[in-house]
Amino acid sequence: MNRRISLFVATLLAVCWLAIVPLAAGLEEEVGRSEVRIRSEAYPLTTGRTVAEARIPERLERLGYTRLRERPTEPGGWFWGHEGLWIYRKAHRLGGRDYAASLIGLRLRRKDGMILGALALDGSPRKLDDPLWLEPELLSESLEGDRAPRFPIELAELPEHVWRPLLAIEDSRFFDHRGVDARSVLRAALANLKAGGVSQGGSTLTQQLIKNRDLTPKRTMGRKLSEATRSLMLEAEYSKEEILQAYLNQVYLGHVDGLAIHGYGAGSRAYFSKSPAKLSLAEAATLAGMIQAPNRLTPVRHPEASRKRRNTVLARMGELGWASAAEVEKARNSAIRLKRSDPQPHGAEHFVQRIAFEVGEAARRRLEKGRGVVVETTLDPELQRLAEAAVSRRLAALRKGSRRLRNGKLAAALVAMDVESGALLAYVSGDPAVRGGFDRLRRAQRQPGSTVKPFLLLEAFDKCGDEKALNPGTRLLDGPIKIDIPGATWRPENYDREYRGPVTVRRALAGSINTPFVRLARHCGFEESAATLRKAGLAVPPETPPSFTLGAIEVSPLQLAEAFTVFATPGYTVESRSWSRIERPAGGSIARDRPDRRRVARPAVAYIVRDLLRHAAEEGTARAAEVKGLNIAAKTGTSSEKRDAWLAGHVGSMVVVAWVGMDDGEPLGLTGAQAAAPMWKSFVADAARARPSRPVERRRGVVRKFLDEESGLLVKAGEGEPVLFRRGKTPERKRLWRRRSDDPVID
Repeated sequence: MNRRISLFVATLLAVCWLAIVPLAAGLEEEVGRSEVRIRSEAYPLTTGRTVAEARIPERLERLGYTRLRERPTEPGGWFWGHEGLWIYRKAHRLGGRDYAASLIGLRLRRKDGMILGALALDGSPRKLDDPLWLEPELLSESLEGDRAPRFPIELAELPEHVWRPLLAIEDSRFFDHRGVDARSVLRAALANLKAGGVSQGGSTLTQQLIKNRDLTPKRTMGRKLSEATRSLMLEAEYSKEEILQAYLNQVYLGHVDGLAIHGYGAGSRAYFSKSPAKLSLAEAATLAGMIQAPNRLTPVRHPEASRKRRNTVLARMGELGWASAAEVEKARNSAIRLKRSDPQPHGAEHFVQRIAFEVGEAARRRLEKGRGVVVETTLDPELQRLAEAAVSRRLAALRKGSRRLRNGKLAAALVAMDVESGALLAYVSGDPAVRGGFDRLRRAQRQPGSTVKPFLLLEAFDKCGDEKALNPGTRLLDGPIKIDIPGATWRPENYDREYRGPVTVRRALAGSINTPFVRLARHCGFEESAATLRKAGLAVPPETPPSFTLGAIEVSPLQLAEAFTVFATPGYTVESRSWSRIERPAGGSIARDRPDRRRVARPAVAYIVRDLLRHAAEEGTARAAEVKGLNIAAKTGTSSEKRDAWLAGHVGSMVVVAWVGMDDGEPLGLTGAQAAAPMWKSFVADAARARPSRPVERRRGVVRKFLDEESGLLVKAGEGEPVLFRRGKTPERKRLWRRRSDDPVID
C-alpha cells in the first residue's frame, strides 16, 4: 500500500513540476535540473567607444554569430554598416529574466565607428537610454572545470549514416514511440530475467536525455516513474528531430586527457579530428557503441572492446535495413583509425575554481543532492583572452632571454577588476598553456615592494599622526638612515644606492626612492601608517618592523588589486566579486552578490595620490607601462633581492595588477619596470578601450597650483609643475627673500 502511495505521489509531483517549469525558446536552450552552467557577464553596449575598440566583432564571433551583408532577419546574424550596427540577439536568460530574441541597432559615427546612440527598428536615431548588451558566453558546464567545450551540431546538417547507428543500438523505434517504448521495456525485462541480472535497458533516447539532464543517478521506482512521465511530456512539447539533436549534443562519450567529452561535435574531434558531418559509417558506429559504457569501450584505451562493440552496432544496422550488406561488411573490415585531437578546457581555469568554491558555499546542500546551478559571473571573456595572451607573450619573452628563467619555475599572474562593482573581469593565475596548479592570484603570498608607497601617502596627506598633514610639495631627506629595531639596526637603501638630498614627495614617489618614504612614515608614525595599510586591506602584522614601509609584508595579487581601488573610487576600497547571481536551472534565485565598499581615506586625499601615480606613469618608474591616449595611474614594485616584480595601476574603469616571480621563491633578478610593466601594458593597451569609460572627477576641496620641485614652494602659473593639493594644505609661496636653507626638510 505504501509503495502505491509513493508511486502516486511521485507521478503527481512529476506532472506538477513539468507544469510549472517555464519552457525556454528551445529544448537545447533549457538547462537540466542536474546540469551546471557557468556564464560570463553580459557585455554592456555603451556610447563613447568604437566598434573596434569594444571588440564587438570578436565578441560576436565567440558567441557564434554570423556576419552578414545586410540587416539580419533572424537570430544569430549581424551587420556592420557605415552608420549603423545591427545585431539580431539570440534568446537568453539574464538576471532572473528570460529575454526573447530581438533585433538591436547601434548608431555609429561614420568616420571611425564610434557608438553614438541606438537605432529604432525603422532606422531612425534615438538615445541609448535603455541599457543594451550582448548575451553572456558559456564559460563552463562543470564546477570542477573537467568538461571539454561542446561543439553544437545541427541535425539537418548531418548525413543520415552519422545518426542512424545511434538509433540502431540505443532506440531503433525512436520515431515510432511517444517517449516510452513498452515493447522495448518488455524485451529488456525478458532479457534481464534470462540473464539473471541487468543485461539490457529499456530506456528510450528521450528517457536517457531526461535522466542525464534532470535526474540523479539513484535507481529507484520513483525516479524511473518520473523519468517516464517527463519523457511523455517532453515528446508532447518538442519534435523528434529536436530531441534527437539535443541528445547528439549532450551524450557523454568518455574522458580524454582528464576532460569529459559531451556531444558528437566534441567526440568526433577528440577521437577522429574531424567534424561529425565527415564521419564515416565505421566511425559513427564507434561513437554510438561507446554510449553504453564510454570509458570501458573507448577506442583509446580499449581498442578491441571498442571494435567488437562497433561491429555489434553495424550488425544491428544491417538487421534493420539501414545499411546494405556491402556497407556493413566494408565498415566491419576497416580498422579503427584514431586521429586524436586533445580537447582543450574552456579556459579561465583558476577563475572557475574560485567560482566552484564560492558556489559550494552558497549552494552546498543543493549540490550534495546532485542538483545543478546556473551561475552568472563577472568575467569578460574577451578581456580574459587578452590577459592570457599578454601573460603567455611575456613568459615566452622572459624565458627566451634567460636560460636561468627558462629552466626555473617562472610564473606570472594578472588580474583586472572593475573599480565600481568589484567585478573580476580577467583572471590569469599562471602560464595559460599549463593546466592545474594553485591559484596564485588568491593564494600566493608575496612581498609587494614599492607598490605600498602610495598607501603611506593616504595617511601623510590626511592626518599624519599627531603632526601637520603633508602635501606633494613637502620635502623629505634622501640620505642614509638607520633605525633601531629589537636586536638589530635597520639601514634601508635606495635601489641605485645613491642619495639625492632633499626631494619632494612628488619626486620621491615618481622615482620610487626608498629612504624618503621611511622618513615620511617615521614622521607620521609607523603604527598610524600601518593602520592605514590595514584599512586598505593589506595585511600588516601587529608590531611589524618598519620595513613594511618598503613592502616587507606579504599580500596576494588579488589583495593588492582590491587595495588599489582606493585611488580610483576615490577613497573607498571595493571587494572583488566573481559572480553576481546563482539560480536554479529552471529559474529561481539561490543567492546574489553585491559590491562591498569600505571607506579608507578622504576622497580628496585619494584623488591627489592618484594624480601623483599618474605622474609616476608619465615620468617615473612606471613609465614602462605608459600607453598613448590612456590616463594611467600606476606604481611599480620590486621586492627584496628582486624576487617579485609588480605593476599595479588604475586605467579607465579598471584596476589591473601584474606580478612576475619564481614559484619556488628564488630571485627573479628583474624589477617591476623590467618584468611586470611590459605585460601590464600589453594587456591594458586593448583592454582599457574595450570597457565602458569611467572618468574620475576632481573631488571637492582639491586645488591646482604650480610647484617648484627644488624648493617645494608654490610659484606663478607656468613657472613650475602643475600639482594638486588639498585646499588649505598647500605649501608656502616662493619669495625672493626666502633662502633655500630656510625651507623645512623632514629628516
